[in-house]
Amino acid sequence: MSDIMTPIPFEDLLDWILEEHKKYGTVFGVHKPFVADQNKKLSLFDEKIETPFGPAAGPNTQLTQNIVAAYYAGSRFFELKTVQELDGEDLPVNKPCIKADDECYNVEWSTELRVQDAFAEYVKAWFILKMISKEFGLGSPDGFMFNMSVGYDLKGIQTKKIDDFIEGLKDASQTAIFKECKETALKYIDKFEKVTKEDIEAITANICNSITLSTLHGCPPEEIEKIATYLLTEKHLNTFIKCNPTLLGYEFARKTMDEMGYDYVAFGDFHFKDDLQYEDAIPMLKRLQSLADDKKLSFGVKITNTFPVDVKQNELPGEEMYMSGRSLYPLSIALAAKLSEEFDGKLRISYSGGADYHNIKQIFEAGIWPITVATTVLKPGGYGRMVQIGELLAKSEYKPFERVDKKAVRELQTDSLTNPYHTKAVKPLPSRKMKKEVPLMDCFVAPCKEGCPIHQDITTYMKLTAEGKYEEALEVITEKNPLPFITGTICAHRCMSKCTRNFYEEPVHIRETKLEAAKGGYEAFMKKLQKPDVTEKGKAAVIGGGPAGLAAAYFLARGGKQTTIFERKDSLGGVIKHVIPKFRIPTEDIEKDIELVKAMGVEVKTNSLVTSVEEVKKMGYDTVILALGASKEGNIRLESGKTVNALAFLEEFKKKEGHVSIGKNVVVIGGGNTAMDTARAAKATDGVEHVYLVYRRTKRYMPAEEEELLLAEKDGVEFKDLLAPVKVENGVLICHKVELGDMDASGRRKPIETEEVVEIPADTVIAAVGEKTDKEFYEANRIVTNKKGCPIVDENLMTNIEQVYVAGDGLNGPATVVEAIRDGMKAAEAVLQKSVKCEQEDERNPEELYAKKGIILDANPATTESERCLVCSGVCENCVDVCPNRANVSIQVPGRKMAQVLHVDRMCNECGNCMSFCPYSSAPYKDKFTLFRTEEDMYHSENQGFVLLDKENKVFKVRLGNEIMNMIGFDRKTLVPKEIVEFIKAVYEDYVYLF
Repeated sequence: MSDIMTPIPFEDLLDWILEEHKKYGTVFGVHKPFVADQNKKLSLFDEKIETPFGPAAGPNTQLTQNIVAAYYAGSRFFELKTVQELDGEDLPVNKPCIKADDECYNVEWSTELRVQDAFAEYVKAWFILKMISKEFGLGSPDGFMFNMSVGYDLKGIQTKKIDDFIEGLKDASQTAIFKECKETALKYIDKFEKVTKEDIEAITANICNSITLSTLHGCPPEEIEKIATYLLTEKHLNTFIKCNPTLLGYEFARKTMDEMGYDYVAFGDFHFKDDLQYEDAIPMLKRLQSLADDKKLSFGVKITNTFPVDVKQNELPGEEMYMSGRSLYPLSIALAAKLSEEFDGKLRISYSGGADYHNIKQIFEAGIWPITVATTVLKPGGYGRMVQIGELLAKSEYKPFERVDKKAVRELQTDSLTNPYHTKAVKPLPSRKMKKEVPLMDCFVAPCKEGCPIHQDITTYMKLTAEGKYEEALEVITEKNPLPFITGTICAHRCMSKCTRNFYEEPVHIRETKLEAAKGGYEAFMKKLQKPDVTEKGKAAVIGGGPAGLAAAYFLARGGKQTTIFERKDSLGGVIKHVIPKFRIPTEDIEKDIELVKAMGVEVKTNSLVTSVEEVKKMGYDTVILALGASKEGNIRLESGKTVNALAFLEEFKKKEGHVSIGKNVVVIGGGNTAMDTARAAKATDGVEHVYLVYRRTKRYMPAEEEELLLAEKDGVEFKDLLAPVKVENGVLICHKVELGDMDASGRRKPIETEEVVEIPADTVIAAVGEKTDKEFYEANRIVTNKKGCPIVDENLMTNIEQVYVAGDGLNGPATVVEAIRDGMKAAEAVLQKSVKCEQEDERNPEELYAKKGIILDANPATTESERCLVCSGVCENCVDVCPNRANVSIQVPGRKMAQVLHVDRMCNECGNCMSFCPYSSAPYKDKFTLFRTEEDMYHSENQGFVLLDKENKVFKVRLGNEIMNMIGFDRKTLVPKEIVEFIKAVYEDYVYLF
């Protein structure tokens, strides 16, 4: 494996494009083409563009195939990747170099190819776009334009290498690559249906008449002006100068980032002081604008150039990286607004910096164009996202540039500060990674299902619910989940944390859909539910009637085991029933789940306190499942003063319906979901005026779910973060101020106490710092525990005592409801020695799933959650979508339901973007089955994969694990496993253009 890309010869590119399109109707994996209205064009520098946007100078314009994919999807303005004197292997680019899973960071800068090779890529792309525009009916051959990008100083730009590049793109007619492309295209004329010899002969060699100048941070203003003057006067090019957000000043940038929730993005004031200053930039831009007018050329600025930030927790190698995406948008649009006002809208602005589906139409209609994008197409959907953008912009009115609407741009800037699509949520985007490596084959999974502790068949019940088949949906849900109302209301929804839609707009609302199915299907479902026959020997006792106990009893009884629940309180439901406030979940919904469990024939004995496992066994129960919960109060160390336990308070609050005496000022210590419930309940308690929530980190690092934090805020809870409680005395909680240090092993910044004291009025202090398992009970019953007092169990949750199991919070301390259900299910399966659930098949048409990719769906009552669901288990291909170079390819293998992913080594530069979006703890560019160009490439890699040595005789070398094997033909006389042979055969027979 190598990070050195090998450009594809022009002839091979034509083979690939024409063959793939003919067989599969795709081009470099892009499924849906954008077809332009050829009567609707914008004039830019005496050229025409059918859509005013395209890929920015970056990973999506580095290779021919990148540009072709972007064009097929709707781009018509191409800012070619920057070239500079330092190039190829001499360019120090750390790898991986892109991390785009949230706001985007990169450590790349200019093309990784040699300048002459980059030039060849752009000429090849120019030729191909001219031909496929007509051949595939995508638009006019004259409906797009290329814009070259150069850097970084005048001396480098004046070198022969860069000068040849500039002059070659101005007129490529005498270059070898242009002649080769024309000759090859003419040779291929019979393979085209619509392109004629005359079309090819008419392809102009004048590829670029415009240029974008990129300079390094710290470049002096006089140097920038010299370069721009040179480009205007000596090279006679329409010129854009990239402007950095550092023009806004450090204070403005820092304040904006902090207020929008990007306070964790770290940067100092160095570049703001070292870069071009605003007071120097304005007169310079005015002089250059005047010069361009004299030369009858166009001049403008490109917003924005790179925004340098500090590396934290090793996001990417090195000490500094560049930020882009939605976090850059508020700064980019602020600079656009400031310059528009400074120049009364007469300064032309080319725009990049967080442009995407959510804002691009408004940017364009404000008079700012062309617009280039990068981050959005580095996310799932990839180039396919451009189709929707193209269709969106096509609805706008196209009119010649006159001036930027400065008022509209300022309104965009103001909106950016509060628009939820651009601001940062309280909590960071959760990781979608599973704790397992990606398999070589059949890797598509539904991350939501994998993230769910009980592996709910989510896509199946989502579809049934959308169709109004609530009873059938509830049948699917209850195969693995006997508490649909409880989990449909208060589940921690790890499924939604793993949802691929997080990278589009927001996750699919899975939990709400479960509740919808439960409400809609419950009555009919219960009517036909029949008590199972007792088919198993012996009887099972479940001690505890909370979620874990209910689940264990349900699955045991459904599996044919006579089962009894012993509950110490007067009713079942555990903490959910007796502690969690009604504003979180209605009591009647909890009762419905309890009735569902009872319908399985489960016997219930309430007011039954069990202290001895042996006594239960003497009652005739051969199996005992302990679902005791975590009932022991957690400790909080204070120098003096007392605290109230959160669960005790919540239980009293619920029992007395808020009529509890706790004073006017209440402090809740903690940052989890229980702390949020406690604070909200305290706020609803008689006589309480202020509720303060104290935590030693910031809200961003609280373990509570974001929605719980926001609900607490909405209810008026006052957050007091960065405080460490010390003592309670005289109605006051005394705290030490805390500062956040470096990241710890959990990924959170370590709290460091200071000596600064903060006092908070406190009539009552409630500690919500977690509960503990009942160590004393376990020890009294001779159950072995660990140092934390938790019972030691085997993989089936059985203790050291035969047929005595532990499930739920009593196992390792407080956890989630769905984890309790998982434990109850697991214990029941161990007792019954069989699976108590079945897997549902969710068959979907792949084309239906491909049609969803890359499509942002705004909030719309007419759109069901099932329509938003991408059904990743049917088609994932995130690694295919997000690869700028198209180095991951989807392969259809005859006889296999699922498409396979093949990594093409020669097209990969190890940018690492596929690693960000693969749901496995893997990097597809290292871990997927790989096609090598040569045997030497294979030996330079550790990837599992193959190389074709002799096409005619079908001779291959295959590496699996650490073993390299020879394979001749596709019969079974080989050590290569059958499924791998079939994979290679499919590539050889149906994707020959990959070789």
